[in-house]
Amino acid sequence: MTGAIPAALPNGAAFWQSLGRSIMDVILHLGAHRTATTTFQHYMRDHAEALAAQQTAYWSPERARTSVFPGLFRNSTAPKGRNLARRAEGRIRLFAAQARASGIAQLLVSDENLLGNCKQNIRAEQLYPAAGERIARVSAAFGGRVRRIVLSIRSQDLWWASACALTVSRGHPVPTDQRLENIAQSRRRWRDVITDLACAAPGAQIDVLTFEAVNGRPERLLRSALGKTPPTDTRRRWLNRSPDVQTLRAALADQGSDPDLLPDGLGRWHPFTPEQSEMMRENYADDLHWLLAGADGLATLTEDTCPNRAETYLPSGAFTKGQRYDQGPIKGNVA
Repeated sequence: MTGAIPAALPNGAAFWQSLGRSIMDVILHLGAHRTATTTFQHYMRDHAEALAAQQTAYWSPERARTSVFPGLFRNSTAPKGRNLARRAEGRIRLFAAQARASGIAQLLVSDENLLGNCKQNIRAEQLYPAAGERIARVSAAFGGRVRRIVLSIRSQDLWWASACALTVSRGHPVPTDQRLENIAQSRRRWRDVITDLACAAPGAQIDVLTFEAVNGRPERLLRSALGKTPPTDTRRRWLNRSPDVQTLRAALADQGSDPDLLPDGLGRWHPFTPEQSEMMRENYADDLHWLLAGADGLATLTEDTCPNRAETYLPSGAFTKGQRYDQGPIKGNVA
């Protein structure tokens, strides 16, 4: 027989300390896009050292996209015949093992692109059609250690309007009337996205928050993710807001496109008709009703137990227009 029996096994406090080093919970903050994810990620960056002192590590989108997950969602092989997805899985497990060996008890990964991206959604005319497959790959890469998934959602009419504004500002085509109609008529809702996540990571607890509950309050989202008191955010910020109509028209002109593809005016761009917007608001109400009724045991809706404003309002001081106002309060106009 080969091998050896240790002379002594750890006991008492030493045993629990050694056990703690072998256990690490992985928590995925998946966005969604356009639900104050950038504000949350800047908050996490500001408090990364304080969280590290609590044995909590944070993987930002920058790290996730450049050194951790590249290749995970591709089935192709590199020129030398290397399987990119398999190499990505090995890299993820290596980084996770390093974090666990350093004494990390909770690893929070925040990257909304793990679900997909806005451009893909608009092309598919559906909410995150590949969410289940993508998160299944993430869960498998972490060896089934995903303990919690945090997802923030938003009324579909506002979410799609914000997603369209974002993609247009980045050089993608203005959605046609037919595409907007197809999006409004889509039967895929947040309920379907959440169901896909539950199937992809069956051992994970899924916490859902509304955009109204977390916008301007990143510590609330972190409390839901970690289950403990988070650092207080003393900075008033609301980052990566949707560009307004005038900014979008200027962007189209700079891109060599016709700015008249968008209406002239002030404030937020509303690409949908009133009838389409009403239809999507009803779908969102159905999603919330399903969550409040228990979500078939798949997810938990985290409600605001200490509201300090009506749920449809934004944080005090944040009533401003466009991305150019992100760095300071502007008095007067309402978005």
